[in-house]
Amino acid sequence: MTQQLSCFKAYDIRGRIPDELNADIAYRIGRAYAESIRPERVVVGRDIRLSSDEMADAVIQGLCDAGVDVYDIGLCGTEEVYYATFAYQDEGKPMDGGIMVTASHNPKDYNGMKLVREQSKPVSGDTGLFAIKQLAEINNFAAPVSLKGVAKSVSIAESYIRHLLGYIDPGALRPLKIVVNAGNGAAGHVLDGLEEALQKTGAAIEFVKVHHEPDGHFPHGIPNPLLPENRESTVAAILAQGADVGIAWDGDFDRCFLFDETGRFIEGYYIVGLLAEAFLKQHPGAKIVHDPRLTWNTIDIVGSMSGVAVQSKTGHAFIKERMRLEDAVYGGEMSAHHYFRDFSYCDSGMIPWLLVIELMGRTQKKLSQLVDERMLKFPASGEINRTILQPDAAIALVKGHYLQDALNIDYTDGLSMEFNDWRFNLRCSNTEPLVRLNVESRGDEALMQAKTQEILSLLA
Repeated sequence: MTQQLSCFKAYDIRGRIPDELNADIAYRIGRAYAESIRPERVVVGRDIRLSSDEMADAVIQGLCDAGVDVYDIGLCGTEEVYYATFAYQDEGKPMDGGIMVTASHNPKDYNGMKLVREQSKPVSGDTGLFAIKQLAEINNFAAPVSLKGVAKSVSIAESYIRHLLGYIDPGALRPLKIVVNAGNGAAGHVLDGLEEALQKTGAAIEFVKVHHEPDGHFPHGIPNPLLPENRESTVAAILAQGADVGIAWDGDFDRCFLFDETGRFIEGYYIVGLLAEAFLKQHPGAKIVHDPRLTWNTIDIVGSMSGVAVQSKTGHAFIKERMRLEDAVYGGEMSAHHYFRDFSYCDSGMIPWLLVIELMGRTQKKLSQLVDERMLKFPASGEINRTILQPDAAIALVKGHYLQDALNIDYTDGLSMEFNDWRFNLRCSNTEPLVRLNVESRGDEALMQAKTQEILSLLA
């Protein structure tokens, strides 16, 4: 009997340990990746979860048994695997792929993997992930090859830190006190490396470290700053220390979340606008990719700087594919995923905040001053989730209600409807019986709130 593997999702692999994902399945994933992608050299890294060492060791064994050489970068964040895959070479030979063992912000009894091929191109549902799933399910691999692959530990720390600092001019930084909350995830060692490197440049940046040590027990909760209850320790530290800005990360730090000097959480939507502005100053006329959920602020900023705003379907695989197609310099999602052309179009949770503190230095403005004007100009609801048993029918109901007055309807991702002074996006979750709502207006907070409540009443 072929075992059905429920841990394969649309973009990556995630499952509960040990019933949905275990060492045996991880080994088979390593063998299947090797058979499907046919790499010679693969980077492997792992996050701080208690099961990650066992999962990584098993996937490495599967790769080696298929004759693949493995470059183990150890405890890391997802973007370090991305970086090593596109930047590391062994005797002049580039890497052919990468596997990151992580479940990001899932509960602590979960684990998973994110897979990429050469140049860190994503392996997702429509680019080979389901072929790997099928091979792992059939589990009919040949005996280990006679010339097995070799696994060796390598360090990318020095070149990775140097690459990160290449996005900014440390001389433009002004003295700042920054709260950094790794959430007991994997970000701590990178923050230590950046702290040391910034000090050598003479930048007067003081880090206040919160939940800094990696700990797979997650003593302060799963690192997911999208949950309001997980923001309290960052806010408390900002206020207690009189910090200029706060930054918090999820477990594998591919997303970062920013707080201003008052402890206010800044929606990722407005950070997309800030970073678009920063890149267009360096690359006039460049293309900026954004998702369809909240758009007006980004389009306004990009247009005012003679850039080209390009809308893409939500999701990392779609954004990366569109960025490559357009040769876009930057891409951003309101969910705090930020993508960079010079980072092989991959997402990074470290580059965004470095660019923001540089912007604070260049403009001599506080973070609140950088975003307040944009928040007033395009107030937004933030993403609101509702559990609905028949989400398609609910979305059709909302569409029918507003159809007569809509100036524009877009189906890039779910349903987007635009009117003179406000717009909304309503879309189904890929994994749960949820609909996700985002509403924004042109400078009218009361209208945005009223329309948000109106749509929620229709959904109810």
